[in-house]
Amino acid sequence: MKKTKFFIRRAEASDAEAMQKIFSGPKAIWGTLQLPYPSLDRWRKRLAEPPEGSFSLLACVDDDVVGQLGLYTFPQNPRRRHVGQLGMAVRDDWQGKGVGSALMQAAIDLADNWLNLTRLELEVYTDNEPAVALYKKFTFVIEGTLKNFAYRDGQFVDVYTMARFREK
Repeated sequence: MKKTKFFIRRAEASDAEAMQKIFSGPKAIWGTLQLPYPSLDRWRKRLAEPPEGSFSLLACVDDDVVGQLGLYTFPQNPRRRHVGQLGMAVRDDWQGKGVGSALMQAAIDLADNWLNLTRLELEVYTDNEPAVALYKKFTFVIEGTLKNFAYRDGQFVDVYTMARFREK
């Protein structure tokens, strides 16, 4: 079976429709803190005016956007400049096909080799076993469990806090 080659690039304001499509999928909604029925206008604003220190990476197959990863840093907080927070979503029809791995590789390269981040952190629902496995593959470790962290589909759910450390 031929392995899909993903092209990773930075998100632009013109990617709002692709982002809305990613975050409209039931699986993407289930695995993230996004609400159903995402607004195209909100995505346009978010992409047109990203906060300082944020990097939105897209995984593409040809011209088709199939996944997104946000890397958020803390340029205004001297005591947290070594830290990046990650959030990711893969379009429902592309889950389980290597998109998450391609995005994680790109984010870790950016964090390690360009931003000099020594801690990457994220939160993931405890019942999202594929995502937990992906993060462990990239040397993230579970640091703790936050009980009743979010409300999803009529019930409260827990998350793991996970982190990856790079030695200086």
